[in-house]
Amino acid sequence: MDRRKKERKEIDKEKMEDYGYILDFMPYGHPDDKRPIHKREPIAQIVGEKFFTLLEVSIKKGLTPLVMDKVYIGKEERDVVNKIKRRLRYDQLTPAAKSELPYVLEHIVKTYSDRFVEFFNKAEPITTRLHQLELLPGVGKKTMWAILDERKKEPFKSFEDIASRVKGLQHPEKLIVNRIIYELKNPKVKYKLFTT
Repeated sequence: MDRRKKERKEIDKEKMEDYGYILDFMPYGHPDDKRPIHKREPIAQIVGEKFFTLLEVSIKKGLTPLVMDKVYIGKEERDVVNKIKRRLRYDQLTPAAKSELPYVLEHIVKTYSDRFVEFFNKAEPITTRLHQLELLPGVGKKTMWAILDERKKEPFKSFEDIASRVKGLQHPEKLIVNRIIYELKNPKVKYKLFTT
């Protein structure tokens, strides 16, 4: 039993986020907080860079991070974030955070494009009837086969490369963003490609 607990802790540690991006900064705490303003602390809602974990964090006094700022949230000394308060569900995001999420996710996906282009190069069948590529919104059998045929010729190098070689796939990065949002909105979805 102790070995199992230790293994689970190790797996959880691997799924920890080191960096996140600001979705919404609330200098006077959460709008639903009923405490007097002088007792509240500045907080932010953020999305993790690696697993797209949604978190609420307290911000160190005197700092005013902006939307899309990258902040360190790992175990070492933090410069902007005071502490991680809680994990959030999509429906717990503020309206401002929800409206910024697609833009912040697109920024992350473009910044780390190699990781997501690699998905197009390595995606595999899930079952005999369903392929990982088909989980991307807007990708049906025809587009899936076009992607598979093109990557056999040569691995994709960039989003632009995918868009130029696969007919009807103008913005592959937006497909990734839409899938991430879908997974965040539906945490019990059967197959997860990008979130934990």
